[in-house]
Amino acid sequence: MALYENIFIARQDVPATQVETLTNQFSELVQGLGGTVSKKEYWGLRSLAFRIKKNRKGHYTLLNIDAPSAAVKELERTMSINEDIIRFLTVRVDALEEGPSAVMQRSSEKSDRPNGDRGGWGERPPRRERPRFGDDVPAPVGDEE
Repeated sequence: MALYENIFIARQDVPATQVETLTNQFSELVQGLGGTVSKKEYWGLRSLAFRIKKNRKGHYTLLNIDAPSAAVKELERTMSINEDIIRFLTVRVDALEEGPSAVMQRSSEKSDRPNGDRGGWGERPPRRERPRFGDDVPAPVGDEE
């Protein structure tokens, strides 16, 4: 059997519990056709690079699949029919990643930072007071009386 990574994006107005239900349905479909789903990762509600079917955000989910190609074709057909799925991508890989994916590792690194993902720009520098005319500023040179 071949190894695949499948990522799908669900609409933004679908609750996270329904996305989990969709993930379970897809994994049961693959298992019913002789494959296995070794990892399921919910990446959360993320912004899209551009609008897709009038959506600006989407729920991202990753599935690591070990299944025959017929099972993957049926999975993709089911995803294309489902109106809650706005995009999906399935890629054949040589080996499946063990442990958390790069997206999950990055999000855990963000939470370790003191200012989140702002990179040390948490506090604003103190504002400099500009001198006003007449306060320690000499009068303009010119017409002297």
